[in-house]
Amino acid sequence: MSGQQAVEAAIATRRGEINDALDEGLPLQEPEELYEASRYLLEAGGKRLRPTILLLVAESLADIEPEDADYSSFPTADDDPIDVMEAATSVEIIQSFTLIHDDIMDDDDVRRGVPAVHREYGLSTAILAGDTLYSKAFEKMLETGARSERSVQALSELATTCTRICEGQSLDISFERRGAVTPDEYLEMVELKTAVLYAASAAIPAMLLGYEEAVDPLYGYGLDIGRAFQIQDDLLDLTTPTEKLGKQRGSDLVENKQTLITVHARRSGVDVDNLVAADSVEDVTEAEIDEAVERLEEAGSIQFAREQAEDLVQSGKDNLQTLPDNDARDLLEGIADFLIERTY
Repeated sequence: MSGQQAVEAAIATRRGEINDALDEGLPLQEPEELYEASRYLLEAGGKRLRPTILLLVAESLADIEPEDADYSSFPTADDDPIDVMEAATSVEIIQSFTLIHDDIMDDDDVRRGVPAVHREYGLSTAILAGDTLYSKAFEKMLETGARSERSVQALSELATTCTRICEGQSLDISFERRGAVTPDEYLEMVELKTAVLYAASAAIPAMLLGYEEAVDPLYGYGLDIGRAFQIQDDLLDLTTPTEKLGKQRGSDLVENKQTLITVHARRSGVDVDNLVAADSVEDVTEAEIDEAVERLEEAGSIQFAREQAEDLVQSGKDNLQTLPDNDARDLLEGIADFLIERTY
């Protein structure tokens, strides 16, 4: 089995356990429509990368082989077992909450190959579903059984992360009204909007398990690979076929989203605002996107973004030296590479 196959197998194995925990931890109950809407995106799929990272960090810190890992009774630094799966489901629930609200703000029709929650259930129910998930995430983080001071630290991190995600989303919206954004401004935005949840996912197990010295390096790992993940997402928006992407290819260009690709292109003299003539995602053609991508490649903008993502991944992997040298750490390094090698 190749390194890439090993990483994908590790993600798939933990995704199955995370899905089971989500199904059990977020049961269908009254009012039924609210909980159907809340579970909708979770049931539609997803890679479960953030909770997988959380579980792998816990495995590495405790130096436990995957086949020996009982996530519901996980040993801490001082042998005070906790349920790390509750923390893993917490961060995935937060991720789903952000997607529901993102789709509302962007007026997107499709997410993970199915109609967006607000299209399927209506705007009001979708907003309530997102709010419900937000609250449930904090409930789950309280159910790990960790010592009170460690629970408070993890809850504080989760709360701060949610605030930062909102700040990043606000910046992203404001960038749509601006003619130019610098690379540093873009990276600050994606750090807040996307990377902080990866950072929290990597750091929270160290908080809960009592490995305080590992918290900052692990946060740095998550922050760097999270920014690389978003850059790769921006690349995939241009290069992955619509049917595989789960949404219209090139939608970021049509919606005038600022990405590292367009930031570089604009600074290189490309008229980014007129790369695509279509006024809406529904009207854009594959030929228009193909032509736009060709111009961005000629400007070196796509290669620039790829190189930035590669540098961030290497920086993130360097932070993993804080962990014991074991299979879980190797998988965390592999996941960092996977984030910029994936094609969907």
